[in-house]
Amino acid sequence: MTRSVISCDRLGVKLGGMKVLDGLTITVYEGDYLAVLGPNGGGKTTLLRVILGLEKPSSGTITVFGEPPGQASGRIGYVPQRTFFDRDFPISVREVVMMGRLPKRRLMQRYGRVDRERADEAIETVGLTRLRNSRIGTLSGGELQRALIARALAGEPELLLLDEPTASIDPEMKTTIYDLLDRLKEHHTIVLVTHDTGTVGRNVSRVACLNCTLDMQGPASSLGTAALESLYGHPVDVVLHNHPHAGTSSQGEPHA
Repeated sequence: MTRSVISCDRLGVKLGGMKVLDGLTITVYEGDYLAVLGPNGGGKTTLLRVILGLEKPSSGTITVFGEPPGQASGRIGYVPQRTFFDRDFPISVREVVMMGRLPKRRLMQRYGRVDRERADEAIETVGLTRLRNSRIGTLSGGELQRALIARALAGEPELLLLDEPTASIDPEMKTTIYDLLDRLKEHHTIVLVTHDTGTVGRNVSRVACLNCTLDMQGPASSLGTAALESLYGHPVDVVLHNHPHAGTSSQGEPHA
């Protein structure tokens, strides 16, 4: 039987006295590639933070690899939605990726040969080898996202959590990110928060529609315009972009 990686049972979270998640019951299994869709403020990022142990549930239960959240941080790679840094700070792509090895190190322990090897392997996986010594501030938006994915991979995670990894990058760069995730799903369980609905049927194995409560979960093929309109609360048009990929020709995002 496929083992459970994340298990939520009637999970509830309140922030500032407001319900952000309410009665969420869902299980993510080993090998899943789950897309979490929903409007801004629907609780998607909060769910990732609960999985990471950064937010506490107000009701219900959640386990990650069979343990309370935060106990298995070394088995999780996380790519946040926004990363703020001084683009003039003299730090290289390789140095940023090496940060992904920190959960494997004791406090104040220096990086070793294995750390450098794993960082270089992650950089090669995301296709940034030629830029590994470049300053992080010189990268394009798509290159930066790949560097952040490499940082997550450097820790040798079993579970990847990605929060809007294609936000604010152009369609061509989106293609490279999703092609990369297609390769990574062979060896990782992936939970992807996204508004990019056109990629759902093409890439992911399952979809969950979240707007405080879980409106729908099921195979990606179950997602249609009616489900999106119910989720977002208004008529939705899917805006298409050219996307040369076997078996498909478009990707899209919901717009009012």
